[in-house]
Amino acid sequence: MAFRGRGGDRGGGGRGGRGRGGAGGFRGRGGSRGGGSRGGARGAPRGRGRGSSRGGARGGVGPRSSKFTDARLADKDEEEDEEEDISEEESNVSDDEIEESEEEDEDEEDGAQSGQPYMSLLKSFQSATTTKKRKLDHPEEEGPNKASKTEDDDNSDDEDDEKVTEDVDAVNEPEEDPQDAPLEDLFDEDDDLDDSDPFETHFAAPDEATYQARIKAIQANKWRTDRIVQNSNRIYYNTPETGDSTERKLPHSISGVGDLKLKQRLAESMAKHTEFDEAEKAVAPLLFNYQDMLYCNRSVASSESTRRMACLHALNHVFKTRDRVIKNNTKLQRDDTLELRDQGFTRPKVLMILPTRQSCVKMVEMICKVAAPEQQENRKRFDDGYVDKSTKFPDDKPEDFRDLFSGNDDDMFRLGMKFTRKTIKYFSQFYNSDIIFASPLGLRMAIGSEEEKKKLDYDFLSSIELVIVDQADALLMQNWEHVEFIFEHLNLQPRDAHGCDFSRVRSWYLDDQAKYFRQTVIFSAFNTPELAELQRLYCHNWAGKARLQAEYPGVIQYLGVKTRQTFSRFDAASIAADPDARFAYFTKAIVPTLVKRAAKDAAGTLIFIPSYLDFVRVRNYFANNPAVESVTFGNISEYADTPEASRARSHFLTGRHRVLLYTERAHHFRRYAIKGVKRVIFYGLPDNPIFYREIAGGYLQKSEQALMLEHGQGHVKVMFSKYDIMKLERIVGTKRAGKMITEQGDTFDFV
Repeated sequence: MAFRGRGGDRGGGGRGGRGRGGAGGFRGRGGSRGGGSRGGARGAPRGRGRGSSRGGARGGVGPRSSKFTDARLADKDEEEDEEEDISEEESNVSDDEIEESEEEDEDEEDGAQSGQPYMSLLKSFQSATTTKKRKLDHPEEEGPNKASKTEDDDNSDDEDDEKVTEDVDAVNEPEEDPQDAPLEDLFDEDDDLDDSDPFETHFAAPDEATYQARIKAIQANKWRTDRIVQNSNRIYYNTPETGDSTERKLPHSISGVGDLKLKQRLAESMAKHTEFDEAEKAVAPLLFNYQDMLYCNRSVASSESTRRMACLHALNHVFKTRDRVIKNNTKLQRDDTLELRDQGFTRPKVLMILPTRQSCVKMVEMICKVAAPEQQENRKRFDDGYVDKSTKFPDDKPEDFRDLFSGNDDDMFRLGMKFTRKTIKYFSQFYNSDIIFASPLGLRMAIGSEEEKKKLDYDFLSSIELVIVDQADALLMQNWEHVEFIFEHLNLQPRDAHGCDFSRVRSWYLDDQAKYFRQTVIFSAFNTPELAELQRLYCHNWAGKARLQAEYPGVIQYLGVKTRQTFSRFDAASIAADPDARFAYFTKAIVPTLVKRAAKDAAGTLIFIPSYLDFVRVRNYFANNPAVESVTFGNISEYADTPEASRARSHFLTGRHRVLLYTERAHHFRRYAIKGVKRVIFYGLPDNPIFYREIAGGYLQKSEQALMLEHGQGHVKVMFSKYDIMKLERIVGTKRAGKMITEQGDTFDFV
């Protein structure tokens, strides 16, 4: 698809009312991250537990109080006067279509509820009730797993009340003293040292001169970046700059299990999976060589492959770590004068950060498939608290939506898992666990907060050597600040001993260098500034780090409908100035066209707004500014409940709302099939290119099929700045994006 550029500078706008101290620049606990186009709800305080609706519960402080007009309807008299101006399709919308639009959301919610057994529904209420009590009484906790009880709970003799307030993830077992822990059997008898094993060269016996030189370079922020093209992937490979002029190469390719240094039992369980697919071949070299990785090509189709590699690597690391400790325990029983440094301060070695309980279920099932344990302790409890087999969504929901939200979509959980030779134990105390699974909110609650006047407990994160973040693109739609908070508290020196035998702690732990040895692996469907910043700030692996992402062909040519797409670039002096420049351009270049078309042509206009802060600003402008008083409008945000959203959609379909404001997070959590759309204005591009295809293509296609829009008469208008380059690349394609950012013309049409 070719494009043509035209025009010069349009719109414009300098810094307005939003400054560093205002809504765009504020940053605090639960606040936005300031300045950029992202923020708002994604940085807002999140609801705890399942909540009453997915969008509202995952957003923040709950439904807003409408003390001002946040929508404008066309009066009945006005409608009668303007019948000639309103299109025939709007004025003759069938009753069936209106009823279907009004009831669709309720069917989605009620259909899911009615299909659930009574006990499953009761547990969802228990989860929400538990969360509130945990927040109130968090200071009474004795550890990161222990649930709190109110005074009423302590004094109550009613067993039913105790069940209602029970935390399904609470653990009551005491923290084990490593000195008193029972003897464990080896996982394998194959622990012969192999100097070429990445586990040995990176953790067990690294060359001190090599890693000290690289750590010194990292501390001075000296990195060497090499851009490598491999198949369809672009790999940005970063290694510490130590003055060595030799060429830095990626690790050798890995085509199957035979190329890996695996524990014997893992190699046997993976024997049938001899050949890796393309996704596994892409991630395996960096993953199994303990290098940090941001993999930006995750998809529903490749999710099982990346999950398999992540679980295999995590198990291999845990088994090798535990076998080394167990063997050295035996040696020390024979000769206690030996100096054997084989461990960290605490036992947990792997942290998996996941968006929902269902994501945790998929990861656990893969671990069981790879590890093949003989026994699983507390498995029934795990199934009761995490597995939900009810059908909640119709088949017409997009594949990525069903992959993320099917099953138990609760985003507050934490789970410890302990391994012995024959057994996997679920719900082990964090300090007794080998792997910790948690959502950002669940782990943040387990650590505690300074506002609760309780001593924060994050010592169980002090010896994490492998962090796996899966579905990071979904975590971006939650409160990203929780993720940053977790990374800020990784690999800090513990404040309590926790029974640690310091004579066996590796020297680089004692030297406070653990963060330079930790491997961080992030799987995402796409790259964003937040993910890039996370890797820049918190990935300090002395072995190096890499970002893998594909060349994007774009989605503008795959909308499924013929429509004119106009991309208009505006100038912003900085990222902090982008929101003000965007709003200024919108009010000067976009709004006048809506006002001129207020009667006929403006009907059916959907304005897509990614940031909640921008949404509030635009909504208030439509509600209060005299310049747009002739434009009737409605809005759907992530905080809109089902009746509000249904009413807004119905009014938009019938023409009483000629303009509909719609946020990215509302679409992420609900995927509304909005009817009556004739033109789309993108106030900003979505992070997820699938959203662009669904909104720009899917909505207009539905209108054509319903004969509400003539074929090829739909129009898409997009606003973008140079700071939207990552989003733009995924929408228009890698090759086009560079030209659209740098060319002199500021308007580009795609037909």
